[in-house]
Amino acid sequence: MITKLAKADDSLIDEAAKILKDGGVVAIPTETVYGLAANALDVEAVRSVFRAKGRPQDNPLILHIGSVDMLYDIAETVNPLALKLAEAFWPGPLTMIFPRKPHIPAETCGGLDTAAVRMPKNNFTLKLIEKCGFPLAAPSANTSGKPSPTSAVHVFDDMNSKIPLIADGGDCRFGVESTVICFDSNERVRILRPGAVTPEMLLEFCDTVIDSGVLEKIKPDVKVISPGMKYKHYSPEAEVFILMGESDCVERFLSSQNAENIGFLGHGDEKLPESVMRFPYGKSSEVQAENLFASLRKADEYGCKTVYVRMPETVGMGLAVYNRLLRAAGFRVIDAGDGEDNAV
Repeated sequence: MITKLAKADDSLIDEAAKILKDGGVVAIPTETVYGLAANALDVEAVRSVFRAKGRPQDNPLILHIGSVDMLYDIAETVNPLALKLAEAFWPGPLTMIFPRKPHIPAETCGGLDTAAVRMPKNNFTLKLIEKCGFPLAAPSANTSGKPSPTSAVHVFDDMNSKIPLIADGGDCRFGVESTVICFDSNERVRILRPGAVTPEMLLEFCDTVIDSGVLEKIKPDVKVISPGMKYKHYSPEAEVFILMGESDCVERFLSSQNAENIGFLGHGDEKLPESVMRFPYGKSSEVQAENLFASLRKADEYGCKTVYVRMPETVGMGLAVYNRLLRAAGFRVIDAGDGEDNAV
């Protein structure tokens, strides 16, 4: 199969919509990461997404909609709090989980009775959904387990010859996947996956609780209702470790490493040995989120065998960065002060 890479503009919408209506798969831009889209109501099209990614069948997909009206075609019930959050954060990086209507295929939802739904903040993708007239099931457009794609080039690296079309909308704004929540009640939400809609932002509208799976390993036999919770994700070929500690401790730790092909994602002001390759990361959580996946991919391109990443803050957007890093690192955290591997 020849994979076409084309600018995501109005002239591409008809072509992309035809592929999707015919049961094909198209890579689409969003404000979070690129998605691998198919007709969410077409079981065979959804299976094509799983095959292209090499994704486990019990890992649910997110349904992308173009209007709140489409939500009522998917969700069996929509509570008042959901509508309040939709008004505040849609279109945008918030996914909400609802009991699904019977016509929504179980295959799309990982065999669950619930459906994860969001409205992406990307004009091309919103117009494409409107043109199609059906929701798009769209996980991240990468090979399952690898760092998520934040540019069309990343998608091409993983999906060349596997899908017919990649719509190039430029670099993604946020760089990490959407926040995923479910509803404990009409007054409280449970955060299953952190993202750019932070716990602090949600607290303006309701009580929140962070699910234990955000920062802990999920047992293999546990069924999850959100993507990104159960399996190893976001990981390059290199071995990734999270590095705790102040700059001087981090510098001493890296200087003590005798191995070759070491990469490092830090604040930018650390003094590194010449043998350690530095990749963009940043001091603020927002910049770290933008750079994380692209830099992990770049580390593979440069042949790194090991990558150390400075531990981010665990509040605000930093919680999303830390969540992704834990999975990329297999929950391996090293205290740079004592050199101990403190697996979470």
